[in-house]
Amino acid sequence: MIEDQASSLRRMNQSRLIKVIAVTGGKGGVGKTNVTLNTAIAMAKQGKRVMVLDADLGLANVDVMLGLRVEKNLSHVLSGECTLDDVLVEGPHGVLIAPATSGTQSMTELTPTEHAGLIRAFSELRSQIDVLIVDTAAGISDMVLSFSRAAQDIMVVVCDEPTSLTDAYALIKILNREHGVFKFKIIANMVRNMREGQELFAKLSKVTGRFLDVALELVATIPYDENIRNSVRKQRAIVDAYPASPAAVAIKHLSQQALSWPIPSQPGGHLEFFLEQLITDKAAGG
Repeated sequence: MIEDQASSLRRMNQSRLIKVIAVTGGKGGVGKTNVTLNTAIAMAKQGKRVMVLDADLGLANVDVMLGLRVEKNLSHVLSGECTLDDVLVEGPHGVLIAPATSGTQSMTELTPTEHAGLIRAFSELRSQIDVLIVDTAAGISDMVLSFSRAAQDIMVVVCDEPTSLTDAYALIKILNREHGVFKFKIIANMVRNMREGQELFAKLSKVTGRFLDVALELVATIPYDENIRNSVRKQRAIVDAYPASPAAVAIKHLSQQALSWPIPSQPGGHLEFFLEQLITDKAAGG
């Protein structure tokens, strides 16, 4: 069955180059989902067709943060009740959200067959997109590792807390040593100033430089901004609610950078590679 799905994915339009970015962090509470949503919306405001996949399958919150009404989610896709296109909801500026479910233990422990069903749903996606941003769960579960490994770019969000750095290092270590990932883009979030962000990056770089063969790049320093809390209360993205605020300006700059990152011309630059890589991961693990 896995091979049949891989074959169907290979039949996807070869010219459909899609940028695939995973946003992860190892630890919860570092602002990962806020970064994901605001980056997606900032990209959409630049004319890109963007989809956000809420890959925190057991504790979904992307739709809640935007105040979106969701009738169906990925659990309904997996049960065969509907297609992936049927569960997509439209957020600000046309951003498409693929919502997960919340408070469902079974969604965090999918079988290889269920994983394959999720992959098949993506292969049948009719909606045309330019960018897919995956908001992973916290931790270093198989699902987090699979989505991170399959993306073209991995953005690791860290904040100035010892546990954030420790968990980010653990995630980078596993992806590097067990899955051959070498490049990571780091986002220093909720820092007081640029210098603090650079110091945070330096701390992480020092430990990875000693023990791992990886290349880290600091791609954004997002300042602590009270307007983020205000925008969350309003269930709006800060790039919309407070576009001139320091955090919004930093995220808009990040989105511009991310859109300039090259999409590989080899199969790894296609959405089908993202999907086939997930199939490969689950087949190996299952």
